[in-house]
Amino acid sequence: MLFCVKRLLQNQQTSKLPKVKGVARMDKALWDRCVEFHGHECPGLAIGFRACEIAKNELHLTFSTDEEVVCVSENDACGVDAVQVITGCTAGKGNLLHKDTGKMAFSFFNRKTGKTVRLILNHLPETMNREERQKYILEAPKDQVFTIGKPKFTVPEYAQKFNTIICEKCGEGAAEPKIRVHNGKKVCLDCAPDYDIRW
Repeated sequence: MLFCVKRLLQNQQTSKLPKVKGVARMDKALWDRCVEFHGHECPGLAIGFRACEIAKNELHLTFSTDEEVVCVSENDACGVDAVQVITGCTAGKGNLLHKDTGKMAFSFFNRKTGKTVRLILNHLPETMNREERQKYILEAPKDQVFTIGKPKFTVPEYAQKFNTIICEKCGEGAAEPKIRVHNGKKVCLDCAPDYDIRW
């Protein structure tokens, strides 16, 4: 780990890497669990891992067994797997939500305390190779890796249970909010015709 930071410092003169002020302590066992879940280690996984580690400290988060913690991810990339392992936020529980802005940003909400934090990845020089990028994300000071602020939206409501409506065309059941009315019949999204006229 120290070798990595020394290497980054040495490379600053030639590759213009961000200046490293110190080394962040990393939970290696937790990282290994994330890698095992994801299938391999990579910079993308490191982004989600580091974001979660920072959010845990900022918001005093513990593993979410229900919906005490909510994460809104603005991407569907590798880092989302780390979010699931570390925070317990999952799509199935309804506390891992995808807000597709295409940004490497994660917003965390602690329902118990009302505290929130949003982390968005800072731009990293293209001169970093894959290994350097991953190590830098995991080890550099948090404010060098992320811009840390507050979400621009409030905590999403709790997950809801909806009635199942039977599609009058194919006979399959779907959640009530996903049903459409076409020619006076209740139909699922698969059976509803596309209609999208935009200027």
